[in-house]
Amino acid sequence: MSLDDKAQKPHDLLAMALADDMAAVNALIRDRMASEHAPRIPEVTAHLIEAGGKRLRPMLTLAAARLCDYAGPYHIHLAATVEFIHTATLLHDDVVDESAQRRGRPTANLLWDNKSSVLVGDYLFARAFQLMTEANNMRVLEILANASATIAEGEVLQLTAAQDLATDEAVYLKVVRGKTAALFSAATEVGGVIASAPTEQVKALYAYGDALGIAFQMVDDYLDYAGTLATIGKNPGDDFRERKLTLPVIKAVAQADATERAFWQRTIEKGQQGDGDLEQAMALLAKYGTLEATRAEATLWADRAVSALDALPDLPMRQMLADLASYVVARIN
Repeated sequence: MSLDDKAQKPHDLLAMALADDMAAVNALIRDRMASEHAPRIPEVTAHLIEAGGKRLRPMLTLAAARLCDYAGPYHIHLAATVEFIHTATLLHDDVVDESAQRRGRPTANLLWDNKSSVLVGDYLFARAFQLMTEANNMRVLEILANASATIAEGEVLQLTAAQDLATDEAVYLKVVRGKTAALFSAATEVGGVIASAPTEQVKALYAYGDALGIAFQMVDDYLDYAGTLATIGKNPGDDFRERKLTLPVIKAVAQADATERAFWQRTIEKGQQGDGDLEQAMALLAKYGTLEATRAEATLWADRAVSALDALPDLPMRQMLADLASYVVARIN
């Protein structure tokens, strides 16, 4: 999912405020993604890392550390760690989902092969753990290690839940907290921990990241049906084609009559899709207003993220993080 490219959006303002730190993070990423013995590793990694991603997660670590008055240097290492974990999960996800496009470009598994994507993803996870140990902080290690396990758990849960019409919103939230929000909350939380911030502030940073990640994923699910290739960097309707039970569909299934439920069973559970099925799915989402309901729920989570920041110092960086949370949902417009 990509954020709006227009200048002076909250993400752009945050990037400008953190420009020097992000330059150091990018330099460290380029250095650590190198491999003396396996040149395919930097080739595959560079294809994804340099594909125009917004670096949102590492910026959250930098912003949290700065908000808590940390002078460095290990926020750079932790931000790079977060980006490596994120990139590794993307490489693995594209193999699992058999995706052909990411950030508007062909996926690594399409350009190379599944084996390369999986193994390079493994390498990046290993690099991430090497980096996080350099901060020499056991609490930071615990947070990032737990997040890595939670992400994997969320992905496996999605495998079993994504094509089961019995999946409800509670299970969906568990999946989202695992595969998306876990890294957001870890990114913000470690920024506070490395800064030795008070417990109340660290908890607030965790709550902010958790709520932001949930809102972020809900908007992603919304845009998969209502966005365009230019705005989301992938083909609209991919979630339907990949038979993923995301929030708009879960809400539609919950209200479906017998005929509509049979449609969802055929297309999602059995994977028997044909011409016109995506349009029929869109019509059912419109019938029950589930896209607007998804947007409203995302807004509630974004508001929770903003409220969590109340426990943090009233500095310009706090307002930037609040604006970012609001914009995650506002960009739907």
